[in-house]
Amino acid sequence: LTARGPALEPLATVAPADDLPVVVLPLLHGPHGEDGTVQGLLELAGVPFVGAGVLGSALCMDKAKAKEVLAQHGLPQVRFIARRDHDVDQSLAKEVGAELGWPAFVKPANLGSSVGITKVDDEAGLAAAVELALGYDEWVVIEEGVDAREIECGVLGNAELEASVPGEIVPSREFYDYDDKYRTGAARMVVPADLPDAVTEECRLLAVAAARALRAEGMARVDFLYEGGRGLLVNEVNTIPGFTPHSMFPLLWQATGLAYPDLIDRLVALALERHRHRADRIGRRR
Repeated sequence: LTARGPALEPLATVAPADDLPVVVLPLLHGPHGEDGTVQGLLELAGVPFVGAGVLGSALCMDKAKAKEVLAQHGLPQVRFIARRDHDVDQSLAKEVGAELGWPAFVKPANLGSSVGITKVDDEAGLAAAVELALGYDEWVVIEEGVDAREIECGVLGNAELEASVPGEIVPSREFYDYDDKYRTGAARMVVPADLPDAVTEECRLLAVAAARALRAEGMARVDFLYEGGRGLLVNEVNTIPGFTPHSMFPLLWQATGLAYPDLIDRLVALALERHRHRADRIGRRR
């Protein structure tokens, strides 16, 4: 993938050469792609790469742990319950009803693309939804259901982070599921989102705060639920957002004034900057 540089044939290795620096843009989704695994491999190999490092990638992938960190930082989010597979028992349905209410959303803690997510309307449907989620991961997250708009905001930077204008996803279904994302393409993207100026500014500030709390670097897309009575609620932080020219993340930055080729150039520059700083620190330890 090139921005304004020369067209190159894919290399069989990512080892940098003296005359050809290599920067990896790991557009890989889900476990072993954006959970810190590939990022750790690239760090061990000494190869610069775009996006969060090992810790930030792992934190943002794990919805249960990410929600705990966001809560510690005082960031607004929906109420939730997280359980390990061997801690799930018959009492969970009563607990969900009492603490979260119905409907509720059940999802695997470590997955993406809305895979394994179920909207549950009452206690009777919870067991099957939890079983489905635990088929994908050892941890399940259960969130209170809210009637809200889906708002997304892009973040760029390393030590200093900046946020794009927010956009809105308008699902064609009850919620933004796998089919809407990848099969039908029926969901609409509205960029910029039609929000009051004060809410737009708050969204950008919260996006930076959430990304910083979860150690996101390089790029991230912060997803919100916007509920009239409670305002903006942080839903999750994606360290490897969709990146085609028609995906939300590039469109957000285009609306902010950064065209797609310039966005790629910026990400490459950020990756090289972080790699140099990390190499300097490692050198001082020796």
